[in-house]
Amino acid sequence: MPDLVNERVDHRFKGLPPDAEGLTVGELAAQRRNLFTGGFTTPVLALSAERVEHNLRLLEVYAERHGLAFAPHGKTSMAPQLFDRQIEHGAWGITAAVPHQARVYRAHGVARIFLANELVDAVALRWLAAELDADPDFRFLCYVDSVRGVELMDEALRAAGARRPVDVVVELGAGDGARTGVRTEAECAAVADAVAATTTLRLVGVAGYEGEVPQATLERVDAWLRRLTALAVEFDKAGRFSAEAGEIVVSAGGSAWFDAVAEVFAELPALSLPTLRLLRSGAYVSHDDGQYRNLTPFNRVPQEGELLPAFRLWSQVVSRPTDEQAFTNAGKRDAAHDLHLPEAQAVRSARTGEIRPADGVTVTGLSDQHAWLRTSPEAGVEVGDWVGMGLSHPCTSFDKWQLIPLVEADGTVVDYVRTFF
Repeated sequence: MPDLVNERVDHRFKGLPPDAEGLTVGELAAQRRNLFTGGFTTPVLALSAERVEHNLRLLEVYAERHGLAFAPHGKTSMAPQLFDRQIEHGAWGITAAVPHQARVYRAHGVARIFLANELVDAVALRWLAAELDADPDFRFLCYVDSVRGVELMDEALRAAGARRPVDVVVELGAGDGARTGVRTEAECAAVADAVAATTTLRLVGVAGYEGEVPQATLERVDAWLRRLTALAVEFDKAGRFSAEAGEIVVSAGGSAWFDAVAEVFAELPALSLPTLRLLRSGAYVSHDDGQYRNLTPFNRVPQEGELLPAFRLWSQVVSRPTDEQAFTNAGKRDAAHDLHLPEAQAVRSARTGEIRPADGVTVTGLSDQHAWLRTSPEAGVEVGDWVGMGLSHPCTSFDKWQLIPLVEADGTVVDYVRTFF
């Protein structure tokens, strides 16, 4: 397992203090430098230590309250330290999307992986077969959503000499025009029959992703989830699930509709084997100031709690050409921008060090290495000031930063989160 604490700090990691060159990550963390006065350069992305802990605990309690197992989607952060924290907070395992992510998870000791895709790459399947054969405690599941996919998996696993079968779940698509997944229940049965005809695969459940329901509303999401649970019941009655697995997996759950998942999964009747009701929401760790802030289930069910956005991107005003315009030195290479522009939230004065709300400051665009700011008279920003921005969409925030300071409310950096995109 890679030793992240002893990795050396150098030019690979943007925003970190130049005078920290050559220190290990652990040595730099032990210095507990201040984000604003400790030599960090702009732009620098910060992750709130208190808010990450709050969000981790909130979803742990939520899953326990609703009888759900939890395999958060690791593609959101690709940060093994956060995987460890999630597992410490009760996660069953970690969800991946592609083989590379699964390899990162295994390199960092993750023992249970749910790959939310059909896996038909022969090279990746050879690697998977070797991992399963070498470690009897390693649990792996992935989607199947076509007869052809089943054929390719079987062929590759037989060629690899796999000794353990790969556990698979039939993916029910979220509807016409949705992303992946089998579109009809009859086609799901055909895929299940194809799995049963192999010795290399074992059908252990059904799954899907409600976030891809076309023109999603709570009613449409609910209807699709009821199709998914009805499919599980029908497959169980037909004896399609492997008894050797010891449980039946029913899985869904992104970050926008997990309240609906919890409600419908709670109504799933008893099946012939214990049921693993597996939620896969991942964006909750950092949450955000855009996409998920407006969609979180906790907005619909406020008594369950509140997720808190944990990212803030600090950049510096480098140009103030007019009273109505300013530019900072963070752009598309630093800030998530695929769904929403960053949101100006705070200004730290270069003269006094005072941090105040970013009243009158609006981000209107991003260039490769500049944020375009529109400023009204009350903004009062000057060249040299730092502007703190909230970000949307965690998946494309983490992937731009390989080593992210974990910062307490007073600015003290207590750790550094390593990512592997």
